[in-house]
Amino acid sequence: MSFRLAAYAVCIENGRVLLARYVPPTGESIWTLPGGRVEHGEDPFDAVIREIAEETGCIATVDRLLGVDSRVIPAAEARAGVEHQNVGVFYRVVITGGRLRPEPTGEITESVWTALSDVSRLRRSSLVDVGLSLAQVLPATGHVGPVPIGGLIQH
Repeated sequence: MSFRLAAYAVCIENGRVLLARYVPPTGESIWTLPGGRVEHGEDPFDAVIREIAEETGCIATVDRLLGVDSRVIPAAEARAGVEHQNVGVFYRVVITGGRLRPEPTGEITESVWTALSDVSRLRRSSLVDVGLSLAQVLPATGHVGPVPIGGLIQH
């Protein structure tokens, strides 16, 4: 089983959420939340701020911890064909500066503000639904229940 610890940004302003278009080397693009892998020795709090800057060109501050999501993706559904566990730390963030732009040397081709009412029609990562659920519910335990995977949602 592979394992990944990642930090994700949920930025909601004026009925819109900041999403990033992820285009893998092979396959269709999907919309996801800004964020990504926590580097060795890095604090997830610092990682989410770094990832926003790298992927979107924006400067952000963390408003609060929303919660932690841990899910196992079966080998048949995982990109590498190996069972994978992703532990995501989700933060509510506020953009304080910068300008949206593509990731210069990565797989994020654009970042856009998207109306919350339009999200359900997008081909998106399950991370989007998890993050939006955490932001809406603000569970006292920081744990979100399972998010159904299907339709336009991808791992």
